[in-house]
Amino acid sequence: MGNLKYIVLIFFSGIIASTLWSCNGHEESQKEPVTDTVKHELVKAPVFDADTAYDYVAKQVSMGPRIPGSAAQKQCADWMEGKLKNVCDTVYKQDVHVTGGDGKSLPCINLIGVINPKATKRILFLTHWDSRPWADQDTKDKDKPILAADDAGSGVAVLLEMASQLKAHGLSANEGVDILMEDVEDYGRSQWGEDSYCLGTQYWARHPHVPGYKADFGILLDMVGARGAQFPMEGISTQYAGDVQQKVWQAAGDAGYSSYFPYVAAVDITDDHVAVNRIANIKTIDIINLTPDQEHPFAAHWHTHADNMSIIDKGTLKAVGQTLLQVIYEQAAAGTPVSSN
Repeated sequence: MGNLKYIVLIFFSGIIASTLWSCNGHEESQKEPVTDTVKHELVKAPVFDADTAYDYVAKQVSMGPRIPGSAAQKQCADWMEGKLKNVCDTVYKQDVHVTGGDGKSLPCINLIGVINPKATKRILFLTHWDSRPWADQDTKDKDKPILAADDAGSGVAVLLEMASQLKAHGLSANEGVDILMEDVEDYGRSQWGEDSYCLGTQYWARHPHVPGYKADFGILLDMVGARGAQFPMEGISTQYAGDVQQKVWQAAGDAGYSSYFPYVAAVDITDDHVAVNRIANIKTIDIINLTPDQEHPFAAHWHTHADNMSIIDKGTLKAVGQTLLQVIYEQAAAGTPVSSN
């Protein structure tokens, strides 16, 4: 998970902060208050299996840190490719090199699983799967890589189990789903600049798996498996895809998990959705675990060795996975995509 811009939290109850600040202290424009959405007819979605998702996180962690150039990177890529082939109609692999902020050439493996490739109505789901090479937020072993159970493993696990349910229960031929597992997201440092993060997604956004690829909207997952997680409404998501964000938060309520998805505006995060919004021009939101503390918005295990299986919670995996399935089946039932303009 990448760099951030600090802004004051805004509560939908009407308390609005007067100024918003970037990490460099520059004042930014004020945001609109967050509002709830109207009631609508509920749509039944398949049941997300949190036990399977948990096992998928454990499998990734058992391989060790999945950092660029490691044996674990190739092992995990092969495992994910096999899983995607079991549940998707087509799987694309981008095996390339990208340049890190330190000038190093880094092996990067992006995998894209496609369901119903001929459908023109499409939803893009994405998550990074690489581990951070440094535990820079820890108090010891700061130069060693982390296991990344939450900050990588959880997103992969949720999307694989989501795809499994789509395979088992079927999806209208008119509805397409694309799953992007992107690499080399966490090889960035603040001193190298914001573009040193999310290198795999930047590559995909400029070189999509299908020339001219478009989706009606996208949903990014980042740190979606920790105990006690909360997913407020991340700021860049609101800026670029506020209607998508409202749709997803409504689906979370429909699925019974509104307590995980509060209607509260949060900090701006430099994450993979930035490249998808700005380069690929696909409206995309970020579902990311954030705290109410504007100066320390990430969970205590973020970029530390505590990001291991001990903090993974099946209830959180369930809340996110069930919400995604609700989004997909509500979108199919609606018959019309979210506006892409």
